[in-house]
Amino acid sequence: MNNDLIAKAAIDRRMAEIITPVIEDMGFELVRVRLMSGKETILQIMADKPDGGIEVDDLALISQALGAVLDVEDPIIEEYTLEVSSPGIDRPLTRLKDFDMFEGYEAKIETEELIDGRRRFKGMLAGIEGDEVLINVAEGTVGLKFDWLTDAKLVLTDELIKEMLRQRKAAGVIDETDFDEIETEGSDEGED
Repeated sequence: MNNDLIAKAAIDRRMAEIITPVIEDMGFELVRVRLMSGKETILQIMADKPDGGIEVDDLALISQALGAVLDVEDPIIEEYTLEVSSPGIDRPLTRLKDFDMFEGYEAKIETEELIDGRRRFKGMLAGIEGDEVLINVAEGTVGLKFDWLTDAKLVLTDELIKEMLRQRKAAGVIDETDFDEIETEGSDEGED
């Protein structure tokens, strides 16, 4: 299986080799790594707990541990900023198991080659079958080989937000009273 969605470029894959053991030893998982070069260089690391719900304190611990390891390994020539974050609600889907875990939620998927005349698919995730990701689009269910994917992420929907809040509440992370004020905007996608 390729890990392209976790680490796309060669430098990202090199970073993933250094970072993965550190993160996994701490009981977390690497969701994505990207070295972004613009005005400043940023090493973006996305991590999560195996069953989701990573906390700010966890991210701080990971950041400290990675900072120490990266200082020793020194894989990046230029000055850079290390950013460790959680995947967020509309998270990137980078591993085959992510597509299984978020079955029943809406996602956007892009493929490298044209599949049935298109590269972009938006619809409800329908789990996995072998090495294929299943997605329900208007025309029916499409099976896309995981290796074909170049990008995939969940779409921010009310259902997804509710599920994430439910998970966090179940984990004892949030007090529901904090969220009484939140109202989600209706999605205006598809009106263009």
